[in-house]
Amino acid sequence: MRASLETADIAIVTLYFVLVLCIGFFAMWKYNRSTVSGYFLAGRSMTWVAVGASLFVSNIGSEHFIGLAGSGAASGFAVGAWEFNALMLLQLLGWIFIPVYIRSAVYTMPEYLSKRFGGHRIQIYFAALSLILYIFTKLSVDLYSGALFIQESLGWNLYLSVILLIGMTALLTVTGGLVAVIYTDTLQALLMIIGALTLMIISMMEVGGFEEVKRRYMLATPNITSILLTYNLSYTNSCHVHPKPDALKMLREPTDEDIPWPGFLFGQTPASVWYWCADQVIVQRVLAAKNIAHAKGSTLMAGFLKLLPMFIIVIPGMISRILFADDIACINPEHCMQVCGSRAGCSNIAYPRLVMKLVPVGLRGLMMAVMIAALMSDLDSIFNSASTIFTLDVYKLIRKSAPSRELMIVGRVFVAFMVIISIAWVPIIVEMQGGQMYLYIQEVADYLTPPVAAVFLLGIFWKRCNEQGAFYGGMVGFVLGSTRLILAFIYRVPECNQPDTRPGFIKNIHYMYIATALFWITGIVTITVSLSTPPPTKEQIRTTTFWSLKIRSVKENGSKGDPYKAQEKTILKCNENANHILPNGKSEENIKNIKPEDINLLVTCREDSNPVISVSHSEVETPVDCYSNGQVALMGEKKHEEETNDREKHWKFIDWFCGFRSRNMNERAIQDTEEETLCLQMLEETPKVKLLLNIGLFCVCSLGIFMFVYFSL
Repeated sequence: MRASLETADIAIVTLYFVLVLCIGFFAMWKYNRSTVSGYFLAGRSMTWVAVGASLFVSNIGSEHFIGLAGSGAASGFAVGAWEFNALMLLQLLGWIFIPVYIRSAVYTMPEYLSKRFGGHRIQIYFAALSLILYIFTKLSVDLYSGALFIQESLGWNLYLSVILLIGMTALLTVTGGLVAVIYTDTLQALLMIIGALTLMIISMMEVGGFEEVKRRYMLATPNITSILLTYNLSYTNSCHVHPKPDALKMLREPTDEDIPWPGFLFGQTPASVWYWCADQVIVQRVLAAKNIAHAKGSTLMAGFLKLLPMFIIVIPGMISRILFADDIACINPEHCMQVCGSRAGCSNIAYPRLVMKLVPVGLRGLMMAVMIAALMSDLDSIFNSASTIFTLDVYKLIRKSAPSRELMIVGRVFVAFMVIISIAWVPIIVEMQGGQMYLYIQEVADYLTPPVAAVFLLGIFWKRCNEQGAFYGGMVGFVLGSTRLILAFIYRVPECNQPDTRPGFIKNIHYMYIATALFWITGIVTITVSLSTPPPTKEQIRTTTFWSLKIRSVKENGSKGDPYKAQEKTILKCNENANHILPNGKSEENIKNIKPEDINLLVTCREDSNPVISVSHSEVETPVDCYSNGQVALMGEKKHEEETNDREKHWKFIDWFCGFRSRNMNERAIQDTEEETLCLQMLEETPKVKLLLNIGLFCVCSLGIFMFVYFSL
């Protein structure tokens, strides 16, 4: 039975859309989006509350509401282990990884790898892998789960709904950049928590409290006789319709098909290190924080919020099975197909079914807005992060001299490209088999990400790790993982009433054990190759390892370590020596008529020991970065002025829409110098703040361990 939206529901959904657009346009109007840092890192101006909320919402997308609740309905508490694991890994990000990223002054994770190891092949490999993972796991699954909810609850046209949502999300991301993304995420976090808590309370009252949930879940089996009569089906007792005996335990036996405890601790945890500590979507938010204290505060806040999904998503999924066992626990592929259109199972409809059956009019609109919020927040996170990686790690390598303005435009165009891919992917998603979707995401990620986690951990903690070791270790892990992933797609899990004819090494080895092997094989290959090849240069490890955090000073006599400082010193030195320079071959008599500021414009100081500075991802317009003849610079400026004066009105509108404001060279140089200084200041903490943060760290980690123990005993 399809539910229809009442006037109150429509009003709430409409109000939500208006609020989101207002916030996006407010960010577009108020904040500086005309720089690389401004657009991609929100100008590093965000507070811990905004970043913490954005971290939570970027992770809890619509696939969590569909997938976590579905896995809760199918197998009990087990899936909550990922949430408590994330709570710990977020603190690893805040206390270990983020300080290193800030010290390295990087925007993206591939850029960090390039800075740490040198060369570009590892940077391109990781950028390509990230974009593949975004499109084929995050993007596709998000759209499938969002579309499933809309179809289940409203009966709207699937394609129209998805295109509308993608289009609106892309508009927000293109115009506002990361500022708009983080501000709308803050609103969406509030909305999501209120809506999900409301549904949890209603559903808990329906079944009689938490203890009753545990008791009744173990009895939640479908009425087979009634189903056979209603749907006119034949039945063989080969499909498991009863809850699993260990459904109320989180970490389970080593041979369990959902979460074997050794596989989870030694295989899933390293794979999760990639997502929480080295994935652009997550790290980009924390890098937008004002300083290290706000960054740590945001991971603490997100850690506390990660306690919620177990109670507001997994347990409502279990309640949905209690209340609608005949639908959620379908008895065979034919029955599943008639209930939800998927032969693999109907656990994915657990949350939408609960919303449509239990929630009263008005609140249904709020829950609809919550699901839209979840989908949009995930999409805007992926769009923004994918455009950052493509622009700064792929396009910048192809067009080394691309000015800031060009990078801004390419970033926006790539978002549009992602939108087209998303819409083209919708028909494939519609055909995708249901099953336990959340575990499907984890399985795909576990075959591809453990090698990346191994490379990042060795790069940060082991100074001797070099580019050859990291590249060959990563490639060995990638080839092995990809092979196993392809085999997993060739030998699919058979339907429950069919015999399992898959080879033993596919059927009997859990994907978490594969992840464990991939992680350690990558580590061993990386260490072996690193030790048998020359060590990395001192410059490569000066600011890019955990041990370099103790050294806060800036390298004095080289531009590579601190290009902004070097640039500033060069300018000062030029000013000091200005009286000794004869610009453009002027005679000494003519020098008297030249003002000092003219000399500053005409001369660029260049030394053998200080080559022309090439700042990675700099906002300096590179075509006029280096010149030995002042006339070239002056002509360039003059030509630029003429172009600006002749520009048509619609180009001015496009510049405003994209947030680009041209600046002269002096302004840009000052801004670059300030940004480098800011990166160093960001790592400073007062003793009181440090103590407060460490107390918070102890509390959140203790809570996480307690939750693991409580739900596993």
